[in-house]
Amino acid sequence: MRRPKLTHIFPFLAGIVLVALVMAGSRSETARAAPDAIPVNAPAVQMDNSDCLVCHNRPKFTTSLPNDEKLVLTIDEDKFNKSVHGENQIACTDCHADFTSFPHDDLKANSLREIATTYYTTCQQCHAEQYNKVLDSVHQRALAGGNTNAAVCSDCHNPHEQTRITNKDSGEILITARLHIPQTCASCHSTIYDAYKNSVHGNALTEENNTDVPTCIDCHGVHNIQDPTTVTFRNSTPFLCAKCHTDSTIMDKYGISTNVLNSYVADFHGTTVKLFEEEFPGQPTNKPVCTDCHGVHNISKVDNIEAGIALRENLLIKCQRCHPGATANFPAAWMSHYEPSPEHYPIVYYVNLFYKFFIPTVLGGMTFFVITDIYRRIVNRVKGVRHS
Repeated sequence: MRRPKLTHIFPFLAGIVLVALVMAGSRSETARAAPDAIPVNAPAVQMDNSDCLVCHNRPKFTTSLPNDEKLVLTIDEDKFNKSVHGENQIACTDCHADFTSFPHDDLKANSLREIATTYYTTCQQCHAEQYNKVLDSVHQRALAGGNTNAAVCSDCHNPHEQTRITNKDSGEILITARLHIPQTCASCHSTIYDAYKNSVHGNALTEENNTDVPTCIDCHGVHNIQDPTTVTFRNSTPFLCAKCHTDSTIMDKYGISTNVLNSYVADFHGTTVKLFEEEFPGQPTNKPVCTDCHGVHNISKVDNIEAGIALRENLLIKCQRCHPGATANFPAAWMSHYEPSPEHYPIVYYVNLFYKFFIPTVLGGMTFFVITDIYRRIVNRVKGVRHS
């Protein structure tokens, strides 16, 4: 049998190579003609909020964490769009930078609290001023000390539903936001909230929607909340209360005297506290401040039968905390915050009135005597008469 010549095989092999090259070129053209085709190992494309909400807008969408807690993954699209973040078109991936593609990587957190304490640091990207104030707060110090239950940003501000808090132009807190401040704090401080809502301040806010009364942040601050158990905080309480109680635009509405600070500072208790605050701000004093007599979160009206200190029986109980031997007449020695008048403490009023005339008369008479004596001495010297 005759063997084929090599010259016949070369054209055959060349034809196969040519066909392969044509097919490869065809596949290359197809790939270029289909730009939406994503290779398996292509880099992730930045996701839009609508991409996230395809899954996260589903109701009852949850996942289980290693500690068996349920993480709710449902985001209400309507509430998010109405939130301050939605209004400013903040992207999901601006905060969730670790989830930029689908499918997501496994969640590394073991509990709901770990998620909160991990993500709150992202707030500083847009809210640096507020974030830096928080770093000096009692909450942050507790967190740094290992208390993971201390409040972080998302405990007070739901990032997916938080509406605008302040007026864009004036920066003042909106009335709707102000009304809900105590309920926000109540998520951690429920016992204190129960005392506050039954107080004269809390009842006016929660039942009457009266925003003239103080809420938590008026006394404790907003982001830079300090420890209220410190000596400095206690000594500065009279001046803290005075922010409202010396404001005539508020007090005149309710017929409340704005002289409370002056009357307090003028008596023995207030004078001592003021001196300590100015000279030794870190030193404790056992003299009473506003909260010792009126209460802290449970402040009642002064004429309240059960706790109001306008009633001598209730005031005596307060006095006996510092003066255990005080008797029923002891509170009568204190004029409260009243200015002496014919109606209130008339004896003190008339004694003061007497001295208003008596002292000028005595001093005026003495001054007149001295002046006339000097005049007579000068006249006598001019006339050459020796004064005996």
